[in-house]
Amino acid sequence: MPATRSASPSRRIAIVGAGAIGGHFAARLALAGHRVSLLARGATLEALRRDGLRYQSPDAPEQRVPVEAHARAEDIGAQELVVIALKSQSLPGLAASLAPLLDAQSVVLPVGNGLPWWFCLVPGQPLEGLRLQSVDPDGGVERALPFAQVLGGSVMASCSCPAPGVVRHHSGNRITIGEPAGGVSERSALWAGVLDDAGLPTTASEDIRRDLWVKLLGNACANPLSVLTQASTDRLLDDAHTRAAYAQLMGECLAIGKAAGLAIEIDIATRMAQSRALGTVKTSMLQDLEAGRALELDAILGAPLECAARLGVEAPLMRTVLALARLRATPAG
Repeated sequence: MPATRSASPSRRIAIVGAGAIGGHFAARLALAGHRVSLLARGATLEALRRDGLRYQSPDAPEQRVPVEAHARAEDIGAQELVVIALKSQSLPGLAASLAPLLDAQSVVLPVGNGLPWWFCLVPGQPLEGLRLQSVDPDGGVERALPFAQVLGGSVMASCSCPAPGVVRHHSGNRITIGEPAGGVSERSALWAGVLDDAGLPTTASEDIRRDLWVKLLGNACANPLSVLTQASTDRLLDDAHTRAAYAQLMGECLAIGKAAGLAIEIDIATRMAQSRALGTVKTSMLQDLEAGRALELDAILGAPLECAARLGVEAPLMRTVLALARLRATPAG
C-alpha cells in the first residue's frame, strides 16, 4: 500500500485500542496524513513509542508508521473522531476515562463485534428502552459516550496482531458506518469520505442496525462453535452435525433480528455457502481462546439473547451454546 496523503483535510483522530483492527485504522489514517493518536498500554504502548506502528498489508511490505501513543486520554485531548476498537468486554471499565477525548462536536465510532451498547437506544423501534446488560452492565458506557455523538460501525477485514505494536492486514477491507436511527446524514457521509480517502473503503449506510445484525448472523454461529470444537470454519461447515447446528443458530439469530423490526432477507443455505467459499478460516474468537484472551461472548451471544427475551423469541440452541462456550473459556482448576 503506497503511503499517499488523503484528499481530505487533516483530521484529529483517536484510536482507542491498539490491537489488530485499531492498528489497521491507525496505519491507514496516519499514512493518509491525519493526526492519529493511539490510546494503548503496557507492552503495546512501549513498542509504539519505540518503533512506531509496524504495519503490513497484502499490497505493500511492512512499514513503520509514526503515530502518537499515549496511556491516558487527557494526554491526547478532544478529537474530531474517536474510533473505539476495543473488545466489547473492555469498554465498560474504560468508558468513563475517555471523557477527555470528547467535546460537543466529537464523533464516536465503535467498530467491535456483536451488538454495541447503543443498539437499543434508538427511539421508535421494538427494543426501545432496553439497556443491554451484557455490554453495559451499569449504564456507564451510555453515560460516558453520548448517544447523540455516536455513529455505528461495522468492519469486514481480517487482521492480526502477532506482537505488540505489529499489525498484519490479511484480507478484506470493507467498512460500513451510519446513523443509529437510520438514513445518511451530513456527518456520516463526511466520515465515510475521510475513511474511504485513507484507503479504508467505507459506505455510509441507510440502516446500520440492519448491517450490524447481518454481520452478527455469521459471528454468532462461527465464533462460538469454533471455540467449542476448536475447528476452522471449513470443518464446521463440512461436518453434517456441526453444519446443522450452524444453520439452527443462524435461524435463531435471524428470527430475533426480524422480530426487532430489521429488514433482513437472507437465505441461510446461501449465506453458509458463502462462508464455506472463504476456505479455511480460524475465527477471531478461536484465536483469542488459544492465546488465553477473554472472549467476546457477551456482545455476540449475550446481547442478542437479551433482545430475544424482550421480544418473546425462543433461542434454545443459542442459549445452550453460550453456556457451553462460557465454560470452555473458563480455565480449569
